[in-house]
Amino acid sequence: MSGFGNAFSSSIGKKFIMGITGLFLILFLIVHCFINALIFINDGGLTFNIGAHFMATNWLIRAGEVVLFIGLLVHIFQALRLTLQNQKARPVKYAVNDGKANSKWYSRSMGLLGTLLLIFLVVHLKDFWVVSRFTGIPTVDANGHEDLYAVMREKFQDPVRVAVYILAMFSLCYHLLHGFASAFQTLGWNHSKYNGIIKGLGVWYSIIISILFAAMPIAVYAGLIN
Repeated sequence: MSGFGNAFSSSIGKKFIMGITGLFLILFLIVHCFINALIFINDGGLTFNIGAHFMATNWLIRAGEVVLFIGLLVHIFQALRLTLQNQKARPVKYAVNDGKANSKWYSRSMGLLGTLLLIFLVVHLKDFWVVSRFTGIPTVDANGHEDLYAVMREKFQDPVRVAVYILAMFSLCYHLLHGFASAFQTLGWNHSKYNGIIKGLGVWYSIIISILFAAMPIAVYAGLIN
């Protein structure tokens, strides 16, 4: 057991856990973005509420949320450990290598970008997840489903909240630009033949996901959807 524990407490083990949890979160973002993008059907939120109802009542999804939450906590915890570890090693490392010459600024700022996303996540969970899972939503739509869409419309009438969401999506985009390809590399799922494809997919994934998430509050605030 001690050998197993040491393997995961080592620098390589920490990065491995970061890679696994990172890929899990990347997959979750695809599902989450798809459900949220249903607002663009522009049917008064009926289709969106169907998707939200499915997410809230399906036992498999609810079990997945528990796994997701644990994975998120582990991802945050390991990120903090790696950041502190890198800060301790920085004087020796930078005496040999110039970090700016060997990496993008967002690669060196994963700790800061992650912290901004964590602050946003707390706000986001309070705005939507808590009310849909625990406190309940007092209004229902024409199908009899809890009207989470009405909650979204109410929240996104606040220009400050909209601005916070947009800024958070910039942080998400840059966080993903590094994290997507890094996760594959950490897990050893890289090859000279495929690295270009993985990097390209990571760029497109980061941009599309972030733009879609940012477009939602903008569309609601601007009155582009009913």
